[in-house]
Amino acid sequence: MAEEKTEKRMLSVTANPHVRDSITTQKIMLYVIIALLPATFFGIWNFGVYSLVIVIATVASAVLSEYLYEKLLHLPITISDCSAAVTGLLLALNMPPTAPIWMCILGSAFAIIVVKMLFGGLGQNFMNPALGARCFLLISFAGRMTNFATDTYTGPTPLAMIKNGETINTFTMVLGRESGTIGETSVIAIVIGACFLILMGVIDLKIPGSYIVSFALFYILFGGHGANPYYLTAHLAGGGLMLGAFFMATDYVTSPITTKGKIIFGVILGILTGVFRIFASGAEGVSYAIIIGNLLVPLIERYAPLKCFGYRKPEKEVKA
Repeated sequence: MAEEKTEKRMLSVTANPHVRDSITTQKIMLYVIIALLPATFFGIWNFGVYSLVIVIATVASAVLSEYLYEKLLHLPITISDCSAAVTGLLLALNMPPTAPIWMCILGSAFAIIVVKMLFGGLGQNFMNPALGARCFLLISFAGRMTNFATDTYTGPTPLAMIKNGETINTFTMVLGRESGTIGETSVIAIVIGACFLILMGVIDLKIPGSYIVSFALFYILFGGHGANPYYLTAHLAGGGLMLGAFFMATDYVTSPITTKGKIIFGVILGILTGVFRIFASGAEGVSYAIIIGNLLVPLIERYAPLKCFGYRKPEKEVKA
C-alpha cells in the first residue's frame, strides 16, 4: 500500500510551470531599484533637492495608482512585487529636473493605469509603461518636458547643442555634468548599475550590446561625421541612450525572449534611434525608438521563435 501511494504521488501532474527558479518578480524588481540608485543619487546631486521631490512624488503616485485601481475593481493587490515602484523610478529618471509635481503624478497614473493595468497588469502590457508615460507627456506638454534650465544649467541638452552647430565638452558629458533628464546624464552611474544587473543575472548584453553597436554603425554611416570620436562619444553618452539600452529596452515583458530575437530587437532600436537623431527635428529619439520596437516584438518573435523540445513527424514519414 505504501509503495502504491508513493507511485501515485510520483505520477501526479500539477499545473505548469514544472521547472521553477528561486528568483521572484519582487527580487528582480528590487535588483533593478538597487541598480538605478547610482543614477538617481547622481541626478539629485547634479540638479538639486527638487529632483528628490520629483522622484518621491513619481514613485509614490505610481504605487498609489496601482493600489487604488486594484482596490476599486476588487482585484488582488500586487504593489508588493515592486513593479509599480520601478515604473515610477524609471519615469522620474526620464523627467526634466524642472517638472511640476502635478505632471509627475499625471505621468505615473498614465503609466500604471492606461499602459499597464488596462491591458491586464504586469506581464500583459505591450509597451514599457515608463516610456509610454514619457512619450504621452512629451506630446501633451512638449514645452515643459524639454525645459532643462536649472540654477546650475541654463542651456539646452548637449545633443541639442550639437544639432544647432555648437560645441560641447564630451568629458563633462561622460561625467554627467550637463543638462538633461534626472537620470540620463551620468554614463558612469548608469554603467555601474548595469554591471550590477548583469552580475545578478537579471539582464545580459544581447539587447543593449546590439542596440549600442548598431546605433554607432548607423551614425558612422549616415551621421555626416564618419567615425569622428567627438561626435560619436557625444551621441553615445547623451540623450538617454545608455539608460534606455540597459534599463528599458531590456524589460522582460516588452522585449523578445530568444537570442536571435533580442539581437534583431537591439538592431531595430539602434537604427530607429539613428533615424530620429539624424533625420528628425529632435535631438533625442530613444524613447520613441523603444516604444516602436516594443510594438514590433510580436512580429520579431514570430520569425525568431523558441526551439521546441520535440517535433511532429510529417504524415509521409509516419506512414513509411
